Amino acid sequence: MATKKKRTPNSQNDSWVVIAADSVINTQKHNSDPDFVRLRNPSTGEASLYMFGSGDVQLYEVKAFEEDFHSWFVGQTVQRDGKLLFVTPMDPLYLILPYMIHSSREGKFQPVNQVVKDEDFPESSRLLRCSCSLSALHNIADEKEVGSQKFHRYSQERTLNWLKKKVEKTVVALKKKNFCVGEGVKSTTYVRVKTESDNQDEDYLRYAHGLISEYISEELSKVLLKHLGLTELKSPNETEPPSKKRKLSDKPVEAGEDYTKFNSADFARKPPKKMTTAQKTLAKVDKTGMKPMSSFFSPKTKAEKK
Repeated sequence: MATKKKRTPNSQNDSWVVIAADSVINTQKHNSDPDFVRLRNPSTGEASLYMFGSGDVQLYEVKAFEEDFHSWFVGQTVQRDGKLLFVTPMDPLYLILPYMIHSSREGKFQPVNQVVKDEDFPESSRLLRCSCSLSALHNIADEKEVGSQKFHRYSQERTLNWLKKKVEKTVVALKKKNFCVGEGVKSTTYVRVKTESDNQDEDYLRYAHGLISEYISEELSKVLLKHLGLTELKSPNETEPPSKKRKLSDKPVEAGEDYTKFNSADFARKPPKKMTTAQKTLAKVDKTGMKPMSSFFSPKTKAEKK
């Protein structure tokens, strides 16, 4: 039987391949190499990998793909380790939002540089250096300007309107790509089957809401769902009534059709039926010396050799 050989790790070429947009690759021309950092994930609160590019001007989300015994063709080269990092531009406002929500407990306007502080993730302060961060704070917070300094306070109304626009833009992008969503998708062929009851607009809206929910908390996701005019879908197990347990008893279960009835009554002794005249005559015949009919069909035993 053939055995699989275990591939030995290549210590001389333990590198990662980064799949990124052209804007990320071009940052190297400006002598500002991309910087990978760990920041607090806005959805889970745990550490996640991100990347700052162009001198902290742009934030990128980093997704890692790693699987053993895989190689990739990248240009004219072969990446042996099979490790890939997918880098996607990301709105830094998603990562700033949890800090604004947390500061809203005090209910007062504060300088944003005092709000976006994290002892566990000190690199979080770099989010304010992104080009669109300070100019976009009005989307999630109320602003108050005193002299030359601005103060901000979290606003749920502004945040929900901002997230709604994100969802609507996502719906437009999904429709433009003719992306299949909802129950009309056949998992075996990945082809949409159009039916009369297929509400495509709601399907797209729910799918887009699910994508945006990957970057916000679960609580805020539920509030956004109501803001979009959608109801929360229940799982099939919750919608179906509980199955009734069959009551056990000693009595046999009666089937719906006659041919499926196998009750104890079928095996009870039944009164003998009346014999016909021919049967009565046959019963009076002397059967001494007669062999039963079944003996003619039984296998014959071979005589033992002497």
